Amino acid sequence: MTDTVIDLNILVTESAEEYHAKAVQYLSSHQLIDFLRCPLMHFRRANGLIEEKDSAAYLVGRAAHCRILEGRDAYETQFALGGPINPRTQKPFGSNTQAFADWAVKQGKPVISHEQVELIECMASGVAMNDEALALLAEGRAEGVVRAEYCGLPCQARIDWVNPRRGILDLKSCDDADYFHFDAKRFHYHHQMSFYQAVLAQVAGKNVPVWIIAVEKKEPFRCGVWRVSDDTLAIARQENEAAIRRLAECRRDDRWPTGYEEVRILDVA
Repeated sequence: MTDTVIDLNILVTESAEEYHAKAVQYLSSHQLIDFLRCPLMHFRRANGLIEEKDSAAYLVGRAAHCRILEGRDAYETQFALGGPINPRTQKPFGSNTQAFADWAVKQGKPVISHEQVELIECMASGVAMNDEALALLAEGRAEGVVRAEYCGLPCQARIDWVNPRRGILDLKSCDDADYFHFDAKRFHYHHQMSFYQAVLAQVAGKNVPVWIIAVEKKEPFRCGVWRVSDDTLAIARQENEAAIRRLAECRRDDRWPTGYEEVRILDVA
């Protein structure tokens, strides 16, 4: 593809904190996926009724995105890397020690332990060994934000990477690349990517191709590239738009079902 797909100037630059702070005003893909899974869960999370915890896996994922997509300078600026060294052994204190906890408190930003730093570097190396991934990341912009009205609701998306000639790219981590297609269905990646494509299209005036780079979180840190098919995106779009209409009805009626109100048939034969 040689013609410009998207003008990168339509993307807004803002921190993750600024973006997430606007979640009360704008529907995001993650909020929509919550609703697809369980309207009641969506309602409780959207209203701060469920305490959200920054798990170690989520922290590593955010740091890996920063390292791979935004570069080492941004990575070292946004995260505190490593930890204190034990003067007796000349080895790092473990991340579960009081010395590490005391050091982490003083950093004023998210802390990545030595073990996590090593993991993230291995993941970055895995991506760097895939020529298709490198080609997609050769030009473009990381973490660009787009906002638009979609299906009657104000929506927002913070897209991992937009390549002006190739389209939307999302970076995922996985346990086993051989089973990534199962992860994609389980975690609703197709709904997420279709939402990104649709919201961006409201501003860009066109649908653009959608790609996913997935890299393993363990040896041998294989990295693969998938293009999300047009048929998959179209079906997901229909499901997303139907869900947004139901969301509007739930808001209007202040009714938030679990999705399990009716009897289901269990057939294991």
